[in-house]
Amino acid sequence: MNAVIIAVVLMLALSLARMHVMLSMIVAAFVGGWIGGLDMQTTLKAFNSGIGGGAGIALSYALLGGFAVAISLSGLPHLLADKILSRIGKSDEQTSHWLGQGLLFLLMLVAISSQNLIPIHIAFIPILIPPLLLVMTRLQMDRRMVACVLTFGLVTPYMFLPVGFGGIYLNEILLGKVAAAGLDVEGLSVVKAMAIPALGMVAGLLIAVLFSYRGKRSYDMQAVERTEHTEQGYNAKSLWVAGAAIVAAFVTQLYTDSMVLGAMAGFLLFSATGVIRWHESDGVLVDGMKMMASIGFIMIAASGFSEVLKTTGHIDTLVNGASDWLAGNKALAALMLLVVGLLLTMGIGSSFSTIPIIAAIYVPLCLQMGFSPLAIIALVGTAGALGDAGSPASDSTLGPTAGLNADGQHNHMRDTVIPTFLHFNLPLLAAGWVAAMVL
Repeated sequence: MNAVIIAVVLMLALSLARMHVMLSMIVAAFVGGWIGGLDMQTTLKAFNSGIGGGAGIALSYALLGGFAVAISLSGLPHLLADKILSRIGKSDEQTSHWLGQGLLFLLMLVAISSQNLIPIHIAFIPILIPPLLLVMTRLQMDRRMVACVLTFGLVTPYMFLPVGFGGIYLNEILLGKVAAAGLDVEGLSVVKAMAIPALGMVAGLLIAVLFSYRGKRSYDMQAVERTEHTEQGYNAKSLWVAGAAIVAAFVTQLYTDSMVLGAMAGFLLFSATGVIRWHESDGVLVDGMKMMASIGFIMIAASGFSEVLKTTGHIDTLVNGASDWLAGNKALAALMLLVVGLLLTMGIGSSFSTIPIIAAIYVPLCLQMGFSPLAIIALVGTAGALGDAGSPASDSTLGPTAGLNADGQHNHMRDTVIPTFLHFNLPLLAAGWVAAMVL
């Protein structure tokens, strides 16, 4: 039995059975270690070694949560909601529908921009999304659709556009690793190689928005209002400070490449100007930590889970074992390699970490089986991206949940993980297979 397969499947099964994702990962990590031949002490050591890798993002989430609550208390979300809701109140049902579609399009543009134009990744979500929950609830928008839109914007740009995080994924990691594995990439267009897989993501988004979640869904308005502190008023000073704090947070993060420092700069500006009184800052930070704590601890557990899987040595066994089943069949080979990539990324939680693991084995195997250089790039790039959407441990799903569950009405597994898995991983798997066959 392969420890990676057992651990990932067990983690997913326990999560779907309503066990908290963090606990599911811990249990699956120790079961995977046991199956992989590790004793308890070795598994525990690997897990403890790995959790340090998630501590930084967990601290970032906690401070971003406090920053988001501070923005809420400034009255800026209330003003934003008032402006949009006033338009909704004066509009008929058809106009409200188009307002909702416009909001979705705006969120998609912001998510895409967070990967390249302003490479802040998921930092915008806990700041932008909670203030808009009131509007979404009034429009009766299905948050599963919003989760799909956000995840699309977080994943598709880096796997197709070679700028920002896409420049790192496509040029530095994908092309760099396949070249190191023996593939001549001179003159090859990585954008052309990943175009068909990207179209698979577009197809999944269209299905989610136009068919699966186009209907209305009701949420508890009182829960949203309590979260957004709509009893707070707003004045010119608090609004200006909120705008300046957001700019300060983004500029600081871009300059230092640290979400922690960015969120801290924004929060300190609120405190220094008196919008958040000094004696209130403790409570505001605690409220923000409560909002983001679950996501942060999942990220910490995911890092430990990933480290245990690597320590078992069964990742290489899984990849090498897949090659033994192929028997020269290119179509079957492409499918099996993509499925292995899906399993690895769902367990590791990062497509950027999957490519270095699989490229060294995939490239020689694909060259031996006669795949073209473009097809190999498409295959490795898609295998790495598969599982980023739809993984309980991925920041591309944890980020949307962090924003959409600010009022406790959006379940990570049922409302983010399963919808994004179905609408993105399955079309991406099919599109990656087609790319490997036709390029």
